[in-house]
Amino acid sequence: MRVIIEPSAELGSQRAASIVAQLVRKKPRAILGLATGGTPLKLYQELIRMHQSEGLDFSRVTSFNLDEYVGLPPTHPQSYRHFMTENLFRHVNIDIRNTHVPDGRALDYETYGSQYEAMIEEAGGIDLQILGIGRDGHIAFNEPGSSLGSRTRLKTLAPETIRDNARFFGTEEDVPRLAITMGVGTILESKKCILLAFGKDKAEAIAATVEGPVTAQVTGSALQFHRDVVVILDEESASQLQRRSYYDEVEEAHRRLQSGEVK
Repeated sequence: MRVIIEPSAELGSQRAASIVAQLVRKKPRAILGLATGGTPLKLYQELIRMHQSEGLDFSRVTSFNLDEYVGLPPTHPQSYRHFMTENLFRHVNIDIRNTHVPDGRALDYETYGSQYEAMIEEAGGIDLQILGIGRDGHIAFNEPGSSLGSRTRLKTLAPETIRDNARFFGTEEDVPRLAITMGVGTILESKKCILLAFGKDKAEAIAATVEGPVTAQVTGSALQFHRDVVVILDEESASQLQRRSYYDEVEEAHRRLQSGEVK
């Protein structure tokens, strides 16, 4: 893992957006894996700015989202399809036909999960997967105890996830108990991952993910097996990392290499 620690969530989001933009400019038909929630919002705002001000072109990009609540129609204000439409898709020139969010109203979730996997494979696989992380260390809706080889499937949400997401719904009772989610194994097949985490509430999960043992109880820790992961943090989310000074040294070495100071 490459761990990048920025002074703020704003700067971290800009750093992540520059990585996304670099890929899209190099590969106009890039396949992006997208996440929802509060964490990637500033990233999407920066991508929108880049599109509107710098001409970043999404017209040939294809996207696959990580997950969706079961039972919510795409027009529901808390559905992830609605989230993506309002916070990214309608503000850039992506072809909506090339955007994929799991269907929370599928009648046969086992079959649908296999079909979603097939769509990703047919598209050529995900080039860059954006990830957030839960306070218990889960990625997508792969709650603690999920198989590290899991595929897209139906998943029951953990009580902590329901409590955390209640702020979007008003009450815990209104939060759906089920979601369809990409599996950990699906995520690990992406060519590159960017894991974003901001705020002190994510510090314990980040320490366990980056420096702890690989365990199904912290599904984010499976990213230690991935060949190309960039973890972008702010100061608060990085506060429990034991090897903080080393990560800073690595970034300084990258900076010097890119500036030509190291031949």
